[in-house]
Amino acid sequence: MDVTTSPKNPVVSREEWLEARRKLLALEKEETHLRDKVRAARQTLPWVRMDKDYVFDTPAGKKNLADLFDGRRQLLVYHFMLGPDWDAGCPGCSFLSDHIDGALPHLNNHDVTWVSVSRAPLDKIEAYKKRMGWKFPWVSSFGNDFNFDFHVSFTKEDLAKDKVFYNFSAIPPEQAHDELPGLSAFYKNEKGEVFHTYSSYARGGEELIGTLMILDRAPFGRNEGSTMDFVKRHDEYEPAPTGEASSCCH
Repeated sequence: MDVTTSPKNPVVSREEWLEARRKLLALEKEETHLRDKVRAARQTLPWVRMDKDYVFDTPAGKKNLADLFDGRRQLLVYHFMLGPDWDAGCPGCSFLSDHIDGALPHLNNHDVTWVSVSRAPLDKIEAYKKRMGWKFPWVSSFGNDFNFDFHVSFTKEDLAKDKVFYNFSAIPPEQAHDELPGLSAFYKNEKGEVFHTYSSYARGGEELIGTLMILDRAPFGRNEGSTMDFVKRHDEYEPAPTGEASSCCH
C-alpha cells in the first residue's frame, strides 16, 4: 500500500521543530487526560444482569456463558467476524487478533479471560485458528442468538429493512454486513450471576491493535486511503523483492 508517494512536511531548523513538537506534546497530553477521563467513566457504567442463557460449542464440549469465564470473574468477548458460510475470518478481526496471544498471560493473571466468539461452526473456527497459528480461546455461537442479541450478526431479513441497529444507533443497511465486529465485557459474581458491563463496536476496539498505535508514530502514520485498507491476513503479505529489504543481523 502506497497512499503517500512523497512527504509533504516542511523541512525546518531544529529550533522550529522543537517549537512545533512542544505544541504537539500539549495536544498529546490533552489526549492522555481525556483518555483517563473516558476510562474512569467506563468503569462507572451501570450493569445489566444476563437473564438469557447461551450455550456455545467449544473444543471441550458445550459451555454456557458463565462457563467461558474459566474460573475468573471478568470476561472479555471479542465478536470476531467469521460467518457460517465464510471461508476465512475478516482481515480486520484477524489483524486485531494477531495482538492477543502475547497479552493472554497478563490478562489471565489480572483475573480476566479473553474469548473470541463467531457464528461459524466450530470446525471452521478451528481450521482458521490453526491456519493463523493462534492460541487464544475461540468458541462458536452457531446454535444460539448471542451474536444477534449483541447486534453483531444480521439476517438477510434484517439487511432488507430500512435500518439495522449497530454501535448503539440505527444505520442504513448498506453500511452493515451479515457480520460486524465488537467487544463485550462481563462480570460473574460469587453466586454465578453474570452481568453485561460494557460493549464497543466499529472503531471502538482500535486501541487494542498495537500495530496501529506504532504506525501512528511513524513518518507516514497509517498511510491509508480508508480505514485499515492496507491490512491483510498475516500470511497473505507478499515478501519484499530480493535486495529491497534485509535483516539487520545478516
